[in-house]
Amino acid sequence: MSRAVPRSRTALALVAGAAALAAPLALAAPASGAEAEAVTGSYTVTPLRFTVEAGGRSCAVDADLYRPTGVDAGHPAPAVLATNGFGGSKSDGSTDAIGKAFAERGYVGLVYSGLGFGKSGCLISLDDPEIDGRAAARLVDFLAGGRAADDGTRVDFVTRDGAGDPRVGMIGGSYGGAVQLAAASVDRRIDALVPLITWNDLAYSLAPNAADRTTPGVFKWQWANGFYLMGEGQPLLVPSLDPSRINSLGCLHFVSDACDTVRLLNSGRYPGAETEKMLAYARSVSPVSYVDRVTAPTLIVQGQADTLFNLNEARATYDRLRERGVDTRMIWQSWGHSGGQKPGELDLGQGNLESSYVGQRVLAWFDRYLRKNRTADTGPAFAWYRDWRSGYGTAAGVPALSQRLYLSGDGKLVDNRTKVARGSRTYSNWLFPTSHSESSLAGTIGLPDPRPYDTPGTHLGWTSAPLTGPVDLVGAPKATLKVVSPATERMQGSGDAADKLVLFAKLYDLAPDGTRTLVNRLVAPVRVPDVTRPFTVELPAVVHRYETGHRLELVIAASDTAYSGNRGIKPVTVVSAPEDTGTLELPLIQGRVE
Repeated sequence: MSRAVPRSRTALALVAGAAALAAPLALAAPASGAEAEAVTGSYTVTPLRFTVEAGGRSCAVDADLYRPTGVDAGHPAPAVLATNGFGGSKSDGSTDAIGKAFAERGYVGLVYSGLGFGKSGCLISLDDPEIDGRAAARLVDFLAGGRAADDGTRVDFVTRDGAGDPRVGMIGGSYGGAVQLAAASVDRRIDALVPLITWNDLAYSLAPNAADRTTPGVFKWQWANGFYLMGEGQPLLVPSLDPSRINSLGCLHFVSDACDTVRLLNSGRYPGAETEKMLAYARSVSPVSYVDRVTAPTLIVQGQADTLFNLNEARATYDRLRERGVDTRMIWQSWGHSGGQKPGELDLGQGNLESSYVGQRVLAWFDRYLRKNRTADTGPAFAWYRDWRSGYGTAAGVPALSQRLYLSGDGKLVDNRTKVARGSRTYSNWLFPTSHSESSLAGTIGLPDPRPYDTPGTHLGWTSAPLTGPVDLVGAPKATLKVVSPATERMQGSGDAADKLVLFAKLYDLAPDGTRTLVNRLVAPVRVPDVTRPFTVELPAVVHRYETGHRLELVIAASDTAYSGNRGIKPVTVVSAPEDTGTLELPLIQGRVE
């Protein structure tokens, strides 16, 4: 939910702790002298204020209007609307850059601070379509010429498709990405969307369960608490006398349902009624609940290096929009909330739209849907960044699962069920985390993040033979598992989901020299629905080449430092036999595992 720039540029990794909270506000503070119209060689910038009704409150919205030179009532131009990532404002580096970049290319820009951030009023409501979406729709009214800013400013220079219907697109990342889908779900006048590195389902994002979306998942405590502290600190870090920015002493700056969600997740207890309410709320403010109302053509851009909102989230939104016939394309770029910036990749702060693949696609998208250039090439349905060779791979859709491997009792991954050896192996959790994938705080406070590790006795692994040729994965692997855990079986029907077994599935790349690489530090947390039955785990999607001589290793671990874990000691045994064993399915686009 933080800004749409990579962690290496500091904005997206601002997480837990007071030191981490101070940094985003320094970056996001409104520029000095921004109270009067600014003029550049190619556009003017006019600060504006709007009063909107949202969530039962009257909210001030702080915005900047970018007007290209030569654009007037006789020479109108389409508009681009954008807002900030979590913790930012209209003036932070990436949001301000959007207004400048598109004004320089002839678009009218309206860039605003989201509700609860910068100088905009009201509570943080997690891009609720009925609050944040409706607020964005009021700004579309302004672009249509039917609504004035608080100082009386009106516009008559935005291209219109009809009375009260301006030609407008939206772009932005993370928190500024989901708001686009929220706005488009309540206002069909929006003509094109470009959401970057955003979520599909906050219940999955903050407490993922890679085996069952109906069972509460495993709390992603580092990311979630970091954003919670950042949000609660807004009235102090961005001082304001606006009473609409304050909820209560118990929940300072968020809507109450958001605070209740974080408190329940931190409690470590998930009783039925409270948990159902929490899941329902998280989904109500997520595209998963309202994407069926979105009709605007949508170019989805998601980051391969993203442990907050992984590629599976983009895939879920992409699939649902395309099922309904909405023109939707998807790009998996290198960078996300966890870093991953590569030379030549899109960098809005640098304005490299024409020289980056993603930037070219964005310009073509708006050229087609805002400028109505029917010859504009909007590109393939699906594209992915390849770090092992130049450029992007493309396809008409996301590759399907194409090879099945079997989990042998001797710890091998084999390509034929007849090769499975009978056997069983056991691991157990400790009362503290014994595996590590990432620390979302480490980069923020300048500490190195240790390499991923698993402590012996607290995990199991299955390893392929060395590869005889390169193997390329593009997509989400799936593992079907059956575990034995008597301690869990006795308790899992208690009515508290916290009594169910927790484990973490992940896929390593083992080099010939013994180096283990957890691709983009991605793991699949699982709260096992029922240990008496097999269950299928959808791992986070990856784009990765396994080189010749390397091996694949599937690991299930008892814990992870970035997540909550098991309550109590719960030993786990995995039994394998040729007639009954676990499987791993891979989305291969090149090569084969033998």
